[in-house]
Amino acid sequence: MVATVRCEEIGYEKVATFTADEEWQQFEEAVQSDYVPGFGKKISSLLDRCLSEYDMEAIYFDEGVRTSKRHQLESKLLQLVNPAYQSLLGHLRTRTLEAFKESFDKAVEKEGFAVAARDSTQIFLEKFDKGSEDATIQQVNWDPSKVKDKLKRDIEAHVVSVRATKLSELCATYEGKLTKALAEPVEALLDSASEDTWPAIRKLLQRETTAAVSGLESAISTFELDEATEKELLLRLENHGRSVVESKAREEAARILIRMKDRFSTLFSRDADSMPRVWTGKEDIKAITKTARSASMKLLSTMAAIRLEEDGDNIDTTLSLALVDAARPGTTDRSIQSLDPLASSSWERVPEERTLISPVQCKSLWRQFKAETEYTVTQAIAAQEANKRNNNWLPPPWALAAMAVLGFNEFMTLLRNPFYLAVMFVVFLVGKAMWVQLDIANEFRNGFLPALLSLSTKFVPTIMNILKRLADEGAAPAAPERQ
Repeated sequence: MVATVRCEEIGYEKVATFTADEEWQQFEEAVQSDYVPGFGKKISSLLDRCLSEYDMEAIYFDEGVRTSKRHQLESKLLQLVNPAYQSLLGHLRTRTLEAFKESFDKAVEKEGFAVAARDSTQIFLEKFDKGSEDATIQQVNWDPSKVKDKLKRDIEAHVVSVRATKLSELCATYEGKLTKALAEPVEALLDSASEDTWPAIRKLLQRETTAAVSGLESAISTFELDEATEKELLLRLENHGRSVVESKAREEAARILIRMKDRFSTLFSRDADSMPRVWTGKEDIKAITKTARSASMKLLSTMAAIRLEEDGDNIDTTLSLALVDAARPGTTDRSIQSLDPLASSSWERVPEERTLISPVQCKSLWRQFKAETEYTVTQAIAAQEANKRNNNWLPPPWALAAMAVLGFNEFMTLLRNPFYLAVMFVVFLVGKAMWVQLDIANEFRNGFLPALLSLSTKFVPTIMNILKRLADEGAAPAAPERQ
């Protein structure tokens, strides 16, 4: 009984001595903030010293009681040390994880991703093993495997996160390159709008997509992805290329009316050399209008649907039949006139998801296009007629015939009296001089009334100027005769 009480008292004293030990308190405080190298050896030394002191003081008591109380003392001391040990392992795990992240990010730049992940993981797990071995306390066999497993999961999570980020960056890079390689060329091809537009777009898409997929495939080879994931990434890039073309086609389809009017204006108002047309009266406005409208209709046909597959369609034929041929005066086929091929919301052999402009919308756009370009044609016709009138100074044939019949007597009078011819010749010369001086043709280009007002102000000064010149020439001295 005395041995039991005394051994317990000695145990309590040693626990109190251990907790009050300055060296232990320093260790306990240090492990709260960071990893402490040599923790295991130092704590083992403190525990060994404490237990040795217990053995020395309890040596004279019953061995069974002494041993039992010694185990209790050791258990209490280890309970005091365990929180510090767990905190130390936590700091070791955090430090190892941070060091892994820093080293792994550098290794990825030098080595392949998968190789860097494997090597770095192995290296830093070994470092953790060394650190946990350094923290091992001799008096107890605590297992750090749970902390190591957590560290391993954290490392794997970081690797997965970095891999996802790197793959996302690579995909974004190649998607950006593919977008840049497709956007402007596709827009230019759609703007030109010919029979070869969509075949050229398909060829461009295939070439640029193949190059981008090849580059991405080479870039992700270092990640050692499984086949399914790799195929998914490459397929996503291919679909991105198609989406770029489709998006650009939809943008151009939304501006189709503006594009059609621009094309009509370009072809109608400029000649084959891209020079502005001057409507002199020799141009065939009807043929020019037909050519310009046919080109605009070709643009509408090109933009009516997305044709990234080589499936044939009859959109061009349908539009030509409904919009161009139907407008010809010679079209008398009642079946064509009674059945409107554009009275539908979808094209034949064209899926709805690939339709950009429906047949009904094409009909409405064409009607609006003709209404907005009709004024340009009317202006050209008016300019041509005005030019013809300005260039034709002779009276009409019926007026010439009337003048010949009604002026026969005056003509005979001139033949009988040639003096009138001289007078008429003088009048003609004076009139010609007046015409040149007053610039009558140029004045009448500004309008009839402005021309009359301008000529009325210049008429008298011009007459006086002509008379003055005649007087000056008449008063000039004759040239001296030669000796």
